[in-house]
Amino acid sequence: MTSPDGPSSRQFLPPRGALGRLRAIVRSSEFALALIALVVGAAAGVMVMLMSRTVQWLHVLLFGIDLNERLSGAAHIAPWRVLTWPVLGGLVLGLALWWMARRGRRPAVDPIEANALHGGRMSVFDSLVVGAQTLLSNGFGGSVGLEAGYTQLGSGFGSALGARLRLRRQDMRVLVGAGAAGAIAAAFAAPLTGAFYGFEVVIGAYSIASVAPVMAAAIAGALVTQQIGGSLYHIEVATAAGVRGVEYGLFVLLGMICSGLAILLMRGVSGVERAFKQPWIPAPLRPALGGVLLGIMALYTPQVLSAGHGALQYDLGAVLPASMVASLLLLKMAAAAVSLGSGFRGGLFFASLLLGALTGLLFADILSMLGWATLDTTSAALVGMGAFAVAIVGGPLTMSFLVLETTGDYALTGAVLAASVVSSLIVRETFGYSFSTFRLHLRGETIRSAHDVGRIRSLTVGRMMRRDPPSILAAAEVKEFRRRYPLGSAQQVVVVDELGAYVGMVGVDQLHAGNLDETRPVRAFANFGDCLLTPQMNIKDAMAVFDRTEAEALAVVDDPDSRNLIGVLKETFAIRRYAEELDQSRRELVGEPVSQD
Repeated sequence: MTSPDGPSSRQFLPPRGALGRLRAIVRSSEFALALIALVVGAAAGVMVMLMSRTVQWLHVLLFGIDLNERLSGAAHIAPWRVLTWPVLGGLVLGLALWWMARRGRRPAVDPIEANALHGGRMSVFDSLVVGAQTLLSNGFGGSVGLEAGYTQLGSGFGSALGARLRLRRQDMRVLVGAGAAGAIAAAFAAPLTGAFYGFEVVIGAYSIASVAPVMAAAIAGALVTQQIGGSLYHIEVATAAGVRGVEYGLFVLLGMICSGLAILLMRGVSGVERAFKQPWIPAPLRPALGGVLLGIMALYTPQVLSAGHGALQYDLGAVLPASMVASLLLLKMAAAAVSLGSGFRGGLFFASLLLGALTGLLFADILSMLGWATLDTTSAALVGMGAFAVAIVGGPLTMSFLVLETTGDYALTGAVLAASVVSSLIVRETFGYSFSTFRLHLRGETIRSAHDVGRIRSLTVGRMMRRDPPSILAAAEVKEFRRRYPLGSAQQVVVVDELGAYVGMVGVDQLHAGNLDETRPVRAFANFGDCLLTPQMNIKDAMAVFDRTEAEALAVVDDPDSRNLIGVLKETFAIRRYAEELDQSRRELVGEPVSQD
């Protein structure tokens, strides 16, 4: 099992025998890496089918629907079922989460976090746990999607295979993206959607080096699902009317509305989570309480249950009054917020598609009632679907290709892309995060995408500092300083007190000025006494301190309170190392070989 937090020394030893030869081939050939990614994508497709079929059987068994019927699209479900199973499922999940917390297990690293911070390393066991929790949450009616479990398992398999072969950091990240691409392509029978999900959401960039592996994985995932029995999430819509030029402006307005509702939903999830974490609510019972609220909403309509595939198919084909569409929109947003906020595991990918479609339908109905414009309701639903999903998930091209592969309509895809870009810009400017990165933000992380910042974060002050800097006691006189440090012997000298605590910095040329009183203590000339670095700071934090203080060198202390000196970092060295890491990232992006594994 691979740990994202600290690989053992064994992981740095290259494998021997046939595995070692395979590793050498993969590291030296882009074609071989694409073949490995194809295997990852096919495996992801199999996992998607197993999970989706298992969940469908659970829905049939627990909620009494037909095998070919979708839970959220069911015409009627017995009240006792919707009031019982979400609660029992929440209770089982809550006890499992409580037990794992008691054992001290940390939250699982998801594909985005793995690629941004850990060089593509994920825990296989944690991925299996997340997949099981997602399956349980959705299977018992939780208003969450399976996509989080799909991508966790697909990416986890890619990471495990890459770790087994001891692949380079950039190859590991590509395989994680390939696993997610294969999973999404399999779920929606849409290889382009899966591929660009891998590029935009999981890898964080489109690069020449990752095109072949990610596309191979996406195609393999889609083909595997097609051969096994077809995707359960494939979206079928009637042909939409053509988009006229004047309608692009209205669709851009729809994108703005979707971004606002998406931000409201993400804020709502965090607000509900804070409400459920009140000390008077026992942790094991929080998901069960969420199941009670979800069951009450499901008495009004089953559309609030599960991911919402059946509801989306029904709503796109039915003619619903605006009041009903509005109530469905509000209820689904509330159900998703309650489910995730109370502790159900899953994602908002498909829920955001349903919410976007409902927003588009409501937008078209309101425009028609006001007599301002007449929009094709199917076109409005599809544009809203893409714009809302971009605000939640990220990836304008991902959602545009989803609509394209669903409809084959290039003109409508252009409208979706325009609305999605506007929605994405508004969310990034006003909110700053997609839902995945926002959840990481609530845990204390600051990443906004899967772009690799792990190398920068691992480049800490402790790794770069000089551990034996020239120093002198603060009480020493200037003449003693001149004797110990003649001109040219050093540039900066650290001033410390009798206990070794940092006092400040002095320049050698500064204390060799001819008009200084040689009997004065060195302490009188010390600068930057309040400007400190700690060994845990990364290079970006250190560069910010250098920019603020305009110092040539800064002292490194073990703790800001004790101020015990442990080293010195020079600005010139920090700049050079920072530039080297940025160059490494640039070379990975364009597919050039890099020197560091």
